[in-house]
Amino acid sequence: MKPSVGNFKYHVGVRSLADIATRADRVCVLNILGGESSEVTPVGHAWSGGNVVFGTSPGRRGQVLETPAGPIPVYNNVREGLEAGHRFNCGVVYLPPSAADDGVVELVRVNPDLEKIFIPTEKMSVHDAREIRALAQQRGIDIFGGNSLGVADSWNQVRIGGALGGDSPGDTLKKGSIAILSNSGGFTTTIAQYLRMAGWGTTTLVSSGKDVYIHYAAPEFAFALANDERSKAAVLYCEPGGYYELDAEYTKPVVACVVGRWKARLTRAVGHAGAMAGGGDDAASKERWFMEKFGVDALFTPERPVCSAKGAVVTNIAHIPAALSAVMALRGIRPDFAPEGSMELKPWFGSNAGLVLPDALDLPVVAAVAPYDRQVKALESQLGATFAREALKDASGVSQMDAKTQVTRVNGVTVLDAAQYPIEANVGLVLLKEPGGENDRKLVSVAVGAFVNLHGEPTLAAAQAAREAGNAPNAVLAAAAALLGPRRLEPARAAIAALLDRFSAAGLRNALDEGFALGALLDAASDHALLLGPRPDPRAEAMLAGLRARGARSVFLRYLEALGGHPSADGVLAAVCATLAWGPLQRKRISRLSAECLPAWYRLFGTLIGASVDAARHAPTRFAGLAEEDVLGRLSLTELAYAALLDRVPDENQRFAFQTLIGLLLSNGPGTITAQGAKGAVSSDGPEQPQRVQLNKALLGFLSHCGYAHGGNGFEGVAFLLEQFRGVDLNDPGRADHGIDLQALAARYVAEYARYKSEKKNQGSLDLQKIPCVNHPVFKDRPVNLDPREVFVRELMQRRGEHNVFLDYYHALVRQLFEAGVSRNVYCVNVDAVIATLLLKLVWPDYRAGRCDAASLETAAFTVFLYARMLGCAAEADDHLNRGRNMDTRAAASACRFVA
Repeated sequence: MKPSVGNFKYHVGVRSLADIATRADRVCVLNILGGESSEVTPVGHAWSGGNVVFGTSPGRRGQVLETPAGPIPVYNNVREGLEAGHRFNCGVVYLPPSAADDGVVELVRVNPDLEKIFIPTEKMSVHDAREIRALAQQRGIDIFGGNSLGVADSWNQVRIGGALGGDSPGDTLKKGSIAILSNSGGFTTTIAQYLRMAGWGTTTLVSSGKDVYIHYAAPEFAFALANDERSKAAVLYCEPGGYYELDAEYTKPVVACVVGRWKARLTRAVGHAGAMAGGGDDAASKERWFMEKFGVDALFTPERPVCSAKGAVVTNIAHIPAALSAVMALRGIRPDFAPEGSMELKPWFGSNAGLVLPDALDLPVVAAVAPYDRQVKALESQLGATFAREALKDASGVSQMDAKTQVTRVNGVTVLDAAQYPIEANVGLVLLKEPGGENDRKLVSVAVGAFVNLHGEPTLAAAQAAREAGNAPNAVLAAAAALLGPRRLEPARAAIAALLDRFSAAGLRNALDEGFALGALLDAASDHALLLGPRPDPRAEAMLAGLRARGARSVFLRYLEALGGHPSADGVLAAVCATLAWGPLQRKRISRLSAECLPAWYRLFGTLIGASVDAARHAPTRFAGLAEEDVLGRLSLTELAYAALLDRVPDENQRFAFQTLIGLLLSNGPGTITAQGAKGAVSSDGPEQPQRVQLNKALLGFLSHCGYAHGGNGFEGVAFLLEQFRGVDLNDPGRADHGIDLQALAARYVAEYARYKSEKKNQGSLDLQKIPCVNHPVFKDRPVNLDPREVFVRELMQRRGEHNVFLDYYHALVRQLFEAGVSRNVYCVNVDAVIATLLLKLVWPDYRAGRCDAASLETAAFTVFLYARMLGCAAEADDHLNRGRNMDTRAAASACRFVA
């Protein structure tokens, strides 16, 4: 056994901190090609002048680890490396906990020159740690770790066994007079950086680790510190657990940072702490140990800088530099060099996202250092976000469904919340990721409303021909969408692209800035042909008149009108869309590609709403009986869509019920057949070349994936209710005093259903007809089952003082099914019942008066679904356009099967 040094009962071969990591040390790394080692070893090897002689990785003899200082050879085991002529005195063990002790044994037994072992492995068992300790003591070897990030020496420019100093050790480890011992590897580097900013350099840094058993701990460090002429003081970072710090004898000033008071409340070891708190070695106890050693009675804080010439105790690493400087000042010792700055947050770019923050939180943006300053400048000049492309077959950046509640989120907003937004807000939500404010809603209502009147257009002729041929509503809309191809949509896209370029270069921040000067832009205008036409454009003039009537604000519209000449409809649409997109672009919520597609989406939305209306209701300046000035200058998009569907402008309650329907139906997650249809259409065109993707075809993909089982099935609930309320004298389903005995009405049906079920059972048939809108595959098997979506809407209606006799009937029905023994428990009334009952309540007056038959009701139920889902599917298509890969919705060949 090698002779030990110092006053220890055990072997300590390192006399001074200067001996821990030297340029003479030569290193062997076990598992050198492993994930962690292959990342950090090349950096340390190069910075240390090439101190790793070889590594091991079983089965990989002959391979090398490439480093900036040249390749490191790899052998199957340590003995092979020695037999090849390599010599080393330091071993680094990058092995899992179950194998780390075997690695240590291999190093010790085959290399008589071994002096130091470094173990990054964490969570080694105490049994293994004690065994390797005994083995190393017997052979006179010092061990550092486990759970250590290694050691480093700023004077010698050497790093062994970890990643101290990060990827650029020279940036952090500057030669100075302060040694560091830390339970945390990451904080070892952080503390060194804090010290450097305050003018203090470092000597030796030791990441002791914080497994339960620490091999090179505070007592050994304190001894080596005393014998290191370079080190004038030390910083210790300590966590709860162990009595190592209590046993250490410090002869030089020390700043101790003790953390983890919260861990005293725990009953077992957690994470880095390793040892159990509460046994007299918790954080509070360690603070007391150090205060007694330093002769101080309180913690050091900037507000109360308590310290002595022996040291100070802090609980925040940010306070370490100030505490060290105060302690050293009492000894007449100044920092090693001039302070280099501070570790305070210095943001190079930022956004408050419209929030007004207090001064203490509103950090000023500062100029970045080179070369990042150029990168930040380029980033700031980039308009909008850029998204990485990935496979989106079963994924989405737009929608997600909570499997527990079945509630879908669209761009972070639940459909339950979206149900409280008007349609024009949800148009903003799906494509701009924000519902927008009142001005945005005015702009959306005009941008979409300008294209609902299809009088004299081929799109209307196509839709009407499809309607008269007996097609379902989705096929009628598809006929119109097919004619709205890229050539018809391109002019507005080119116009918005020009506007975005021009105003981005001009430094516009707020698209509603009434004071933004247009003079220089007007003088240099070169995009007249994209925004203006050779003669007055009736649609453009109507749009501008409508925007003025609404009091809508926009820098882009002000610019367009200031150009003189005759604005085109495409130019007005582009200006409106640029206004809507500008804020989300500035906040990096959407990409520029999304902004340029916005005019096409709005025109498609308007066209599909218009195509859902019979051709007889389109006239030169009237749509669905509404004057053009009302469509564009007064009505909201919600009111307009309602009028298109039900041929009248809704009152406040009808409007709320209608927007609730639309919001609930926006999306049912990215896995629905409609979403897959839209995504598949984008994939087949190739989103990696987005200019080739036809947006109308994306909506065709959604429309072709609708049908009477998906989209039209909402009518099943309506038809069921019509049957149950046949012959019932019901004038207003919204009145609380409707006078109908719902319990008796439900009991009548339950008796019929019970007989039907019994007959089926007697016939041996299990193929029972389901009751529409009750029960759910997720919300079941409790005594009383509830669909949280239905509960949300019902409670919302109650808060508004609204009633719906049809929804009340459903609740009476599920109770009667249980009480009559037809069901084992009380079924839930599911969200489909909300949709069916809201729709029937809206159309009941017309149905009762004979103005609306069952076929019209079925069309209305289907069309409501299409209005909503076209928004949600446009969002999926836009997301796929930005993020998706070509043909990434295909099923893998291994998942496909042939059915004989």
